[in-house]
Amino acid sequence: MTQDVEMQDHTTPSHSVSSAVPSTLQHLKEIASLIETGSYSKEVRRIARAVRLTIALRRKLTASALLSFIDYVACPGSEPHARFSAYLPEEDCHQMEVDNATPTVQSSAKHLLPEMEMYCYLVILLFLIDQKRYKEAKVCSSGSIARVKSLNRRTVDVIASRLYFYYSYIYELTGDLAEIRGNLLALHRIATLRHDELGQETLLNLLLRNYLHYNLYDQAEKLRSKAPQFEAHSNQQFCRYLFYLGKIRTIQLEYTDAKESLLQAARKAPVAALGFRIQCNKWAVIVRLLLGEIPERTIFMQKGMEKALRPYFELTNAVRIGDLELFRNVADKFAATFSADGTHNLIVRLRHNVIRTGLRNISISYSRISLADVAQKLRLNSANPIADAESIVAKAIRDGAIDATLDHRNGWMVSKETGDVYSTTEPQLAFNTRIAFCLNMHNEAIRALRFPPNTHNEKESAEKRRERQQQEQELAKHIQEEDDDDF
Repeated sequence: MTQDVEMQDHTTPSHSVSSAVPSTLQHLKEIASLIETGSYSKEVRRIARAVRLTIALRRKLTASALLSFIDYVACPGSEPHARFSAYLPEEDCHQMEVDNATPTVQSSAKHLLPEMEMYCYLVILLFLIDQKRYKEAKVCSSGSIARVKSLNRRTVDVIASRLYFYYSYIYELTGDLAEIRGNLLALHRIATLRHDELGQETLLNLLLRNYLHYNLYDQAEKLRSKAPQFEAHSNQQFCRYLFYLGKIRTIQLEYTDAKESLLQAARKAPVAALGFRIQCNKWAVIVRLLLGEIPERTIFMQKGMEKALRPYFELTNAVRIGDLELFRNVADKFAATFSADGTHNLIVRLRHNVIRTGLRNISISYSRISLADVAQKLRLNSANPIADAESIVAKAIRDGAIDATLDHRNGWMVSKETGDVYSTTEPQLAFNTRIAFCLNMHNEAIRALRFPPNTHNEKESAEKRRERQQQEQELAKHIQEEDDDDF
């Protein structure tokens, strides 16, 4: 009995050390088998599923598991094996030796599949980024991009799009995003010539992000307008494109188009992409305020967004009231937040909207009021507030913001009697806007429908029916996983 107890005490730690890594390694082997099957059968859907499974597994990746996986897919001593091993830190050698006891399937293979080679780059890059080894990650990402340029295979496109994203991401983390702009433009040209639509989407978004990061809005718009048009294949990339388009339109004073793009991006974004939806809502709130609209309170009370949208809620309240002093206080209080979000310049534009809102409230409340009282109520801090109030009122009357007249002799603003709003075309315009929104959403839903090919041309047997139903279930699962993918 004593010997048994001692034996258990000695064997338990070794089992606990080696049990965690083989589970991760086993998952990587299953993913490798899926990639190999998709490569030989040229099924891009299997490659996409392998990438999604990897994203779910990335938190469990270790250096020892990756070294064992490289031994599994590449011949030890070969050039790819040496190249991949050089990117990883040499640690956990004992665990690697334990994993090497697993028999390798591809040890006798003549060459490594291009899809498998790109996948090895991807998992190594994910591990280096999570470990904050940014210097090694930059070397690995540059090597992967150089290898991708020489491959023209549609089964590689899914993995290549991920490599493009992390290639830009790692350079953004290190503050060297401008260095790769020319390389991204070359990659976009290559993807266009190869008809790699997923690569075009990804690279176009990365280029737009690159330009907007340095506030190069004119160059971003020129690129966007001249880039080849394509059908959106990835919901995530389409959402990013709408967000960048909304930012460009906002800076160019095209607020109506910007509002539509930003709201559509927030609506289409996956639920798991909370940070992205917060950014979309921040810009959408500013754009709606610039249009003279007041966002609903429910926008600021969405789950998980209350704290992040709090500065914009107070800003909206100041604009709604038309209090210029309160607007200044809110802008000064949250100046750091607005600068970090890149909306500080837009908030400066809101000052005119605050004055116009306050003036509209005054014209509704008073049938006749002196310009001195108008300047006092608007809290105009200037050398000649009465003259400023007169010019502001004159411009508001000319733009149609208020229905009033200006008595220059007596220094009065005389408001006209408010008529029946239902006798005007304003209700009709509001109703037409809602109808257009509903029709647009219906058309987008129709375009997003997916159907199995050639279902109307052939009569299917029971076996084919079961196979079709299984494919439909896999497709539904694929769409659901795609929406919850790493954003």
